[in-house]
Amino acid sequence: MASLLRNSGKITTTAGLIARPGFQGGRGFGLSSFSLFFSSPRRFQTTESESRVDSHCYDDEISQKFSVLGGKVPYTSGMRFTSELPEEKVPCYRVLDNNGQLIDSRNFAGISKEIAMKMYTDMVKLNTMDTIFYEAQRQGRISFYVTTTGEEAINIASAAALKIDDFIVPQYREPGILLWRGFTPQDFANQCFSNKFDDGKGRQMPVHYGSKKLNYFTVASTIASQLPHAVGAAYSLKMDGKDACVVGYFGDGGSSEGDFHAALNFAAVLEAPVIFLCRNNGWAISTPASDQFRSDGVVVKGQAYGVRSIRVDGNDALAMYSAVRSAREMAITEQKPILIEAVTYRVGHHTTSDDSTRYRPLEEIEWWQMARNPLTLYRKWLESNGWWNDEAEAELRSNSRKELLKAIQVAEKIEKPPVGDMFTDVYDAVPSNLFEQEKLLQQTVTRYPQDYPSDVPVRAVPSS
Repeated sequence: MASLLRNSGKITTTAGLIARPGFQGGRGFGLSSFSLFFSSPRRFQTTESESRVDSHCYDDEISQKFSVLGGKVPYTSGMRFTSELPEEKVPCYRVLDNNGQLIDSRNFAGISKEIAMKMYTDMVKLNTMDTIFYEAQRQGRISFYVTTTGEEAINIASAAALKIDDFIVPQYREPGILLWRGFTPQDFANQCFSNKFDDGKGRQMPVHYGSKKLNYFTVASTIASQLPHAVGAAYSLKMDGKDACVVGYFGDGGSSEGDFHAALNFAAVLEAPVIFLCRNNGWAISTPASDQFRSDGVVVKGQAYGVRSIRVDGNDALAMYSAVRSAREMAITEQKPILIEAVTYRVGHHTTSDDSTRYRPLEEIEWWQMARNPLTLYRKWLESNGWWNDEAEAELRSNSRKELLKAIQVAEKIEKPPVGDMFTDVYDAVPSNLFEQEKLLQQTVTRYPQDYPSDVPVRAVPSS
């Protein structure tokens, strides 16, 4: 895990995060029989500066007028600069050890057998879907695909901790949330094959899912552009008095985009009930974390904007479930944003257009796949409870594979949406320029049928 934050040294793990100095009230926000502690905004000072005793005072008259910094500010006669890095790293909250056993049974959310079992079955289904759909792309049956290999726990555990009324604003590596909410293998296949049953009507690239019914915003390829949208959606929930929040997902590379910083500040000032969930998997395509930032990962960026934050082991399903569930309670009851940095590793290639072995060693990939595999760790915990065994594993994987293979076979035989769908669903009444474009396209396809797919219907355009 230290390699993900290699620019600033090793981080420690903890079974229960302790509030950092400056935490308002110094209290935890517990669920069931456990407590998680989120760090609060604080400026870090160098060791030297903290050890010095300088005279300082408050000027009440000036402080009352000079409210730019949100309250009274002490004045000092000593010139001090805050340190560029904290003396200690923000610890990483973890529930399961490397053998999949509980570190401290008091510091995680209670979870029922039913939810625990569904979490694991969906993690396996997601992993199986990635394998089969990736192979389908390599066979030329679909044009593009993105896997979540190594990040199954982040997907499924966070989904399990949320409610269906919570809105999801994804990046593009979160199909597990849809799977948890009822998106079927056939729905996934229909979208990837862009057939007429695709909810997006074939207008999006594969894996750019969306579902109004499941409160899942449609994926956009542009990095971090979804985060300000997530804040706006959360603010609307707040204005309407809804008992729900919004979760905006993004990768570590997204934290280098201006939209990320704008969104955090926007959310903090408006006190919007939004959870920013960063999947820090160590790589922004081929850019390592060491070339991404010099800070202590992403978690400290929340403190800079006044956003309560926590760092979590993203390969630990129980830790993710506990942290997201607690974050949701805080976001809704306190009407405040929360930042979660889920430390994980992208085992697969960035996309099917990428070969990650050209920029990172194979040994590194294999280590994460073997030593910190989220499915293996979570399965060991299930087995220790007597809830899982080899027979159940074999049956689940066999059935999942059959279901997904059948979904692909069905999806690729269904005809595509009509070409005319490219011009609908934007205007109530189609303007004349789009009408003429559709008419020209219809004429072109009719004139040169050999240059267009035969399974894409072309409807006749009536005369204007």
